[in-house]
Amino acid sequence: MKSQVPAYKEAFENYQPNGETLDVYTYPNPILKKIAKPVENFDRRLQNLCQDMLHTMYQAPGIGLAAPQVGISERVFVMDIDYDREKFANSEGNMEYALKNFNPLIFINPIIEDKQGEILYQEGCLSVPGIYEDVKRFQSISVKFQDWHGEHHKINAEELLSVCIQHENDHLEGIVFLERLSLIKKNLLMKKYLKKKKKK
Repeated sequence: MKSQVPAYKEAFENYQPNGETLDVYTYPNPILKKIAKPVENFDRRLQNLCQDMLHTMYQAPGIGLAAPQVGISERVFVMDIDYDREKFANSEGNMEYALKNFNPLIFINPIIEDKQGEILYQEGCLSVPGIYEDVKRFQSISVKFQDWHGEHHKINAEELLSVCIQHENDHLEGIVFLERLSLIKKNLLMKKYLKKKKKK
C-alpha cells in the first residue's frame, strides 16, 4: 500500500525523476548542524528545489533527503519509501538501474505531533555514507506540514514512513542520526567514519 500523502498531481502523475543532481553535503559539514529556517515563499524556486532534491535522492539512491543535506538551510524534505530499483544489463553488457513505481512525497515546514510507541529501525544516511545502525524512534506520529503551494495538511504515519519522517526532520534541527545513539556507540562510529573519510 502506497504512502498516503497529498500527491501534487499536476507534477507527479506518471512521474519520472528529472532535474539537477545536487551535491550532498556529508558530516561534519557545518550546514548539517544548523537549525533550518521556515519556508516563507512558495514560489517556482521552491518547486525547482523540490524537483532537484527528488532527482538527487533517486540517483543517490536514497529514500529521503532534507534541504540542509544539499546546502540549503530551509525546512523542506522529500522522500519516497515505495519506489522500485531494479538492476539490469544494458546493450553494452554494463549494469544499470531501472527506477519505477514512484510515489514522491514533499514536506515543508513540518511539525511532528502525537508521538506514540517505540520502534528500533536500522538507518543509514546519504550525509553519513557507509554507516548503518539501529536507531530508536517513535512507532507512530502525526505530522502537520505544507505542500509546495503553501496549502496545509496533516497525516498520520507508522513504521517506515514514521521513521523516515523523523530522520529527515532531524536534519532540519541540525541532527544526524548518529546523535540518536548511545554516547559510546556514537563516538565509536563517528571516529570510524571520520577516519575512513580522511583516507579518501
